[in-house]
Amino acid sequence: MPKWIFVTGGVLSGLGKGLVSASVSKLLQQRDLTITPIKCDGYLNVDPGTMNPHEHGEVFVLEDGTEVDMDFGHYERFLGVETSGKQNLTSGKVFKQVIEKEREGEYLGKTVQMVPHVTDHMKDLMREAGEEKDSDINIVEIGGTVGDIENQVFLEAVRQLRSQLPEEDTYLIHTTLVPYLDTVGEQKTKPTQHSVKELQSLGLEPDMIVGRSGEELDEEVRRKIALFCDVEEEEVISDPDLEYIYQLPIELDEQSVDKIIAGKMQLAEKNGGLKEWRSRAENLKNDTISSIAICGKYTDIDDSYASVEEALKHAGAELGGQVEIEYIGTEEFHKEDLEGFDGVIIPGGFGSRGVEGKIQAIEYCRENDIPLLGLCYGMQLMTVEFARNVLGIEDAASEEFADDKEGQELVVAEMSGQKDIDEMGGTMRLGSYTAEVEGQVKEIYGSATATERHRHRYELNPDFHDRLEAEGLKISGKMQEGNLAEYIELPENNFFIGTQAHPEFTSTFENPNPLYLSFLESTT
Repeated sequence: MPKWIFVTGGVLSGLGKGLVSASVSKLLQQRDLTITPIKCDGYLNVDPGTMNPHEHGEVFVLEDGTEVDMDFGHYERFLGVETSGKQNLTSGKVFKQVIEKEREGEYLGKTVQMVPHVTDHMKDLMREAGEEKDSDINIVEIGGTVGDIENQVFLEAVRQLRSQLPEEDTYLIHTTLVPYLDTVGEQKTKPTQHSVKELQSLGLEPDMIVGRSGEELDEEVRRKIALFCDVEEEEVISDPDLEYIYQLPIELDEQSVDKIIAGKMQLAEKNGGLKEWRSRAENLKNDTISSIAICGKYTDIDDSYASVEEALKHAGAELGGQVEIEYIGTEEFHKEDLEGFDGVIIPGGFGSRGVEGKIQAIEYCRENDIPLLGLCYGMQLMTVEFARNVLGIEDAASEEFADDKEGQELVVAEMSGQKDIDEMGGTMRLGSYTAEVEGQVKEIYGSATATERHRHRYELNPDFHDRLEAEGLKISGKMQEGNLAEYIELPENNFFIGTQAHPEFTSTFENPNPLYLSFLESTT
């Protein structure tokens, strides 16, 4: 039977519970343990796929096509494993399934209630997620903040699991804010004390408290938290601001976090250490090897292109230095904005806002031979720009933003299988697809095929394939089953490659995605 670690948060959201979960998982993974991360979110959306990045940050896509919370990106990047949709529980998903069971008569006429029916179903789903991966430890992150109405049912399910299992089989880590007040010149523990009391009122006692703060926790602060929150002093862990998220496992390792957990949960002593991880993390402190511009419309939200940014850092760590990343908004774009950059990325996105600015950026890179990587929508716009400025099709557009869908040349269009779909959630081309590749792309992947994850509805119109290739834009990858373009490249340029996929979703800290690695190499 697997053991369970639960991660909760207090005081406010955004403290980094996902990073704590991923970092603790990484440390335990070094003990040759199989870790299954599970995320519980209280929102009523079935998944985050229909949410604007301004609402919830980046949407991460799994190999099986499930759209999930961006914390899954942290899990996969840290652990180097593939997760599944079963590991993502939202209130919307759980309630929907419980209601469907009720409609089908599975509850035999009983009054269906939050307790026990919803909590039982939550526990069943958590168990199933762990069983699918045959895990030694299930680490369950509860989204939101203790005290929120929307996550109370998840916390009740956690309480029940803890009471039903042997004491050594469960462990609870509570992350909390320890603010520094300039007016008094000290770190304050009251928010943590109140947060723990709120947790205790729900029948949950923390085994470890992780204090988020700007600086390392003072020894006196740790003693005070331990005294008032009924944990040992060594179980109060400091989580200070760090330059890179990949330093967190090292920070926790130096505080013996996995040893403390292993002692209480009676885990194996074997520990492989973080030698390779430490080496890569040190590389990120070296001199800048390249400056990259990411041109998009969500540039005012830090988490909008999180996976793209992390994939660049993975490649930088592999090449031995840090990458300077700057976001360039494309709603009011000027080509001079790209002067001085070593490379440019046009990321994925939706809608018409900022499109013309992205097309101008692509034109500037193509004409000046600046390394360019186009992702999903970025690849589509690369073909639109080429059609307009090389093929001379002045009204070339994508069906997604065309003013006159009947009168314009739709170089990018919605395929027949996507038309007349009423629901938005989960109806795009999602998950892993394999492409047969050639040219520069084949050299980069070192294989005649490349498998990457997708999240889009529109495709490069096959009617334009021959015309684009006749003028030099090579379609260097097509979907294994069908005629859909997966990769394009301009062989005469140093690096001008677009992909319909999101290769950032398969990049991990210890195994960078080859397309990002090759792109960064071309800029150094």
